[in-house]
Amino acid sequence: MNQPSPTEKQRRLLWFALTALAVAVVVVLLVALCWGVGRILNLLSPVLVPLAIAAVVACLLSPVVDFFESRPISRLRAVIIVFVLGSALAAGILISMIRPVAAETQQLVSNIPQYSQRIQQRVSHFIAQPPPLLRSLWPAQFGTTTDTNSPAVVAPATGAPAATGKPLTAATDWVTDNLSGLGKWLWGQVGRIVSGFGMMAGLLLVPVYTFYFLLEKRAIADRWRDYLPLRDSGAKEETIFVLAAIGQYLVAFFRGQVLVAICDGVLYTAGFLAMGLNYSLLLGCAAILLTIIPFLGAIVLCLAALTLAFVQYGDWLHPLLVLAVFTVVQTLESLFISPKIMGDRVGLHPLVIIIAVMTGTTLLGGILGGILAIPLAAALRVLMFRYIWKKREA
Repeated sequence: MNQPSPTEKQRRLLWFALTALAVAVVVVLLVALCWGVGRILNLLSPVLVPLAIAAVVACLLSPVVDFFESRPISRLRAVIIVFVLGSALAAGILISMIRPVAAETQQLVSNIPQYSQRIQQRVSHFIAQPPPLLRSLWPAQFGTTTDTNSPAVVAPATGAPAATGKPLTAATDWVTDNLSGLGKWLWGQVGRIVSGFGMMAGLLLVPVYTFYFLLEKRAIADRWRDYLPLRDSGAKEETIFVLAAIGQYLVAFFRGQVLVAICDGVLYTAGFLAMGLNYSLLLGCAAILLTIIPFLGAIVLCLAALTLAFVQYGDWLHPLLVLAVFTVVQTLESLFISPKIMGDRVGLHPLVIIIAVMTGTTLLGGILGGILAIPLAAALRVLMFRYIWKKREA
């Protein structure tokens, strides 16, 4: 029996359903690919992280090597001169900084239980005796009413007005109860990473990798095309063009972002020392590592500095000073530091950067995923402009 052919409306509905199914399958495959890449990166991190660090250091030192090579000096001698000067500078900074930073780290670890108890006491005191402004704004949360004739509810032990706001009290109790355990867990994870023998062995090879990256820069730049598993064709030329564009974004981002992070770390350290905040050197070193990840690293560092200021001083002035330091540093970075160092070479909107960082830390996992998120987003931008958003040029 012959079936009637589908109508135009039915054909459109079928094609829409097939297209939606195909898009869903592609999205699932991409998510699975990102998840698999993240697992592979975590597995190979003792090998890949030293290579990545060496590549970034080589990108930073490459202009200096080119400057010396422009004089009547061979490439090998220029690399040796820059390598010796850079090693001496790095050793001087480490020798002068590692002892106070290690002392601050040890002091912070030993004071975490004391700080957690102090936070719990101050939060409990804040709930028991909130400021008058908060009482007037949220009377139900703090056990107060607008009726002045009703007697105040008095706590039997302290004589202070009792706090009957169950949601706020429960949330505060959960934070204070788990703060000590969270701090111990974080420092335990840091200890595991530092004590990893594979990672340490790889880090010892970073100078070796850096030396050969600088020495063989031109050979790598000239011959990497020969190792692509493609025949000479239009497809190979197209692949070379796309990879070269992505490589330019990678070099521009890592070279610029590391310099921006170093400037941020110096400014944060100076600001925290000026306001008398404890662990200023430790926070400055953490800023260099964290602010490589835009936005997210600054937010994490700001929360840590606010917590330390609140624990150390117990007032509202010094947390406000911490916010002032972050505002000044972020303003300087946005208006002067980042435009001078990076310019518009990455070309990503701040909202795109935030989404990329959150996606990278979720799919690829950890700090490595956050660092790789922006170059990968820039690479996706290259592909979209090349094949989708703009008409392909001859």
